[in-house]
Amino acid sequence: MKTEWQQQMRDYVDTIEKLETYINLSDSERKALETLQTTWGTTPYFASLMDRDDPNCPIRKQVIPSMHETENRFGMKDYLIWKENRATDEIRPDCIARQYKDRVAFTVTQVCGIYCRHCFRKELVVDKDLKLSFDVDEGLKWIAEHPEVRDILITGGDPFLLSDEQLDYLVSKLREIPHIQMIRFGSRLPVVLPQRITPGLLKVLGGYHRVPIWLNTQVNHPKEITEQTAKAVYDLLSSGVNVGNQAVLLKGINDDVETFRELHLKLLRVRIRPYYVFYCEPAPGMDHFRPRVEKGAELIRDALRGHTTGLAQPMYVIATNIGKIPLMPDYYIQDSTDTEYTLRNHLGQETTIPNVPE
Repeated sequence: MKTEWQQQMRDYVDTIEKLETYINLSDSERKALETLQTTWGTTPYFASLMDRDDPNCPIRKQVIPSMHETENRFGMKDYLIWKENRATDEIRPDCIARQYKDRVAFTVTQVCGIYCRHCFRKELVVDKDLKLSFDVDEGLKWIAEHPEVRDILITGGDPFLLSDEQLDYLVSKLREIPHIQMIRFGSRLPVVLPQRITPGLLKVLGGYHRVPIWLNTQVNHPKEITEQTAKAVYDLLSSGVNVGNQAVLLKGINDDVETFRELHLKLLRVRIRPYYVFYCEPAPGMDHFRPRVEKGAELIRDALRGHTTGLAQPMYVIATNIGKIPLMPDYYIQDSTDTEYTLRNHLGQETTIPNVPE
């Protein structure tokens, strides 16, 4: 007998006929769906959050392909090869991506609960142009042979679409490796399939252990946060799994002050800690989602600083082949002399503090 989350995946919304039970398609949406050779789809639960008659619905724009994906002025060719340092002399299995000495990303599946139109792994997961092999045991063997690696990010696709038994095997084997100090999961399922957060999964992930488990999800718009997601997050926290958010700054979805502020306030109301806001990466076919680089920093300044608790202040970064680079200019130090600094707050008020010498 299938569980509720498995039934959701069985009823996955990945055809025009299924999609039309939730929304009235615009002509441009229909053209993209009928024209583009691309993987798309989401769960019935997440599809039910779409606005039936508004093509600008932030959830529709993340789920439904667009003809804008054929435009590629700024996207890099072979982006994922560059981003994940796959063209280096180091011999690694396909499932291991590396930008840091002591941390790696461990890709364990290509299947998703939502095929985000802004996915930086678009070449691999969505368009299928890049072919890689994800052998979990091969990855575990490589990790065990590299004692400098202390922190593992398990990613995909969406790793929570593995069975409880597969996840238990993965977590148990990683915890047997003496140099592993932390396991992180990246998953959108608390948002697009909260039914997946079952007692069985919590048993696999939860409890006290010397190698803790952390989870980062991705919420990009306040409309994505429902009571079901709030309950799933509460259950994760209650089992000992901390939950953070890694939003992506997306033009026309969350790049205005009101939406950006409400997103971060609502995250805290359901106990999700804002962690990162990512600039939309230069993967191909995503030009229409990218605002100016400075936009994210401006939104943090104008929507959050002075308007919310410091708990709602994410770090604005871009992920690159040499790691994450902060994109936050210093808006607050206005001037400095040998004796003092002049500082400005979110209201434009200024004050001074001493300039302390070395």
